[in-house]
Amino acid sequence: MKKMTLAAAVLALSAVGLAGCGADAPAPGSASSAAAEQAQSLTITGAWAKAADAGGMTGVFGTLKNGGAEDLTVVAASSPAAASVELHETAAGADGAMTMQEIDGGFIIPAGGEYLLEPGASHLMLMGLEDGLLAGDTLPITLELADGSTTGIEVIAKDFAGANENYGDDAADADHTHGAEDTDGAEHTHGTEHTDGTEHAHGTEDTHGTVDH
Repeated sequence: MKKMTLAAAVLALSAVGLAGCGADAPAPGSASSAAAEQAQSLTITGAWAKAADAGGMTGVFGTLKNGGAEDLTVVAASSPAAASVELHETAAGADGAMTMQEIDGGFIIPAGGEYLLEPGASHLMLMGLEDGLLAGDTLPITLELADGSTTGIEVIAKDFAGANENYGDDAADADHTHGAEDTDGAEHTHGTEHTDGTEHAHGTEDTHGTVDH
């Protein structure tokens, strides 16, 4: 009888120990849930992309909003519609001219604040578009945060004449400049043409003589 009582006590203690271990163990998926909560704090409003041809590149703009109590940092992005996606900023080049480059450290959205993506400033750049992007098309993009969590967004393409990228020395090859494109390929020297056939830049018109009426 005593032996049976001792065995029952051992089983009871074992059960209590197992219950204690189960209480201390983290719930399955709790780490991923915490990461997902950070990603859920990030939203974007007014998202749009510039219409572009297949194989080309396009910028994505809008306002990133952080609804959480901690700063969020977008460190990377991807899209099935492009070979790669880069995070860009505007910075002064060696010659002092403003050019576009990948941003160091990502887009930091302050707690309860916003981060603006706009032409001529910070933006997402999609490189090597799989298909042509026409006005009205929807473009899926995945944003990755510093903690590894991700969130998906959709942007609408629209026609826009600006947002032509200037990459400094690479601009000659890529033909992306922050200005209007001359479709006739002619060179413009910002001057007037002289009547003697000689071109003078930044000057006035010389007649090299008078005309008798």
